Amino acid sequence: MKLTIGHLYPDLLNLYGDRGNIQCMKKRCEWRGIDVEIREYQLTDPIDFSGLDIVLLGGGSDREQQIVCTTLQNIRDDMKAYVEDGGSVIAVCGGYQLLGHYYETGEGKMKGLSLVDLYTKQGSPRLISNVVLKSEDFPYEITGFENHGGRTWIGENRPFGRVVFGYGNNGEDKMEGILYKNVVGTYLHGPLLPKNPHVCDYLLRNAMNRKYGRTDLAPLDDSQEMEANQYIKNRFSGSK
Repeated sequence: MKLTIGHLYPDLLNLYGDRGNIQCMKKRCEWRGIDVEIREYQLTDPIDFSGLDIVLLGGGSDREQQIVCTTLQNIRDDMKAYVEDGGSVIAVCGGYQLLGHYYETGEGKMKGLSLVDLYTKQGSPRLISNVVLKSEDFPYEITGFENHGGRTWIGENRPFGRVVFGYGNNGEDKMEGILYKNVVGTYLHGPLLPKNPHVCDYLLRNAMNRKYGRTDLAPLDDSQEMEANQYIKNRFSGSK
């Protein structure tokens, strides 16, 4: 068995160690005997989504997002087809914002991919915090770190999690991120997946199911990762 992971524009969209999410998925596959191929795409590279099982769209500054914006419009139809066919995506911060219709800043509107029904508006002050989330879709709390000026609104869509500690999408509705089909959009950096192996395996299972019709993953010893996860949960949410 083999999974192919596409990393879109890592030279521009790689804030706060987003590349670590690729490394985490790769190692958790290798430990289970699953072959992994990592394909990195630069701005001028053509992307064949039919050959990808998971896609990472990382975070970048407003300037870097603007640079990739035109290129993303050129691949929008292909990426939309990939998403609607159940392709797995993890989109972080700036990448998450670009999934939606637009990101409105003081300098104008940055057009998004419209892959998911959401939009973002620039706000002040920046929302900076450790984060603890709860979600019925995951067996344990989700922990991470957020640092964003944008306020994202997801309408009736399903959030990645409910905020126990931190700000989340906009600091108002107590929702963080989005789950749409096999897409995970989130503001959580850190990187996210090494802190939350249960989220990493969620992405891997979805990709395995789409490609091979199976979701079984051999269990791994995640005691150290989960000890760190629970420490953050207890420290910031005050629960045991």
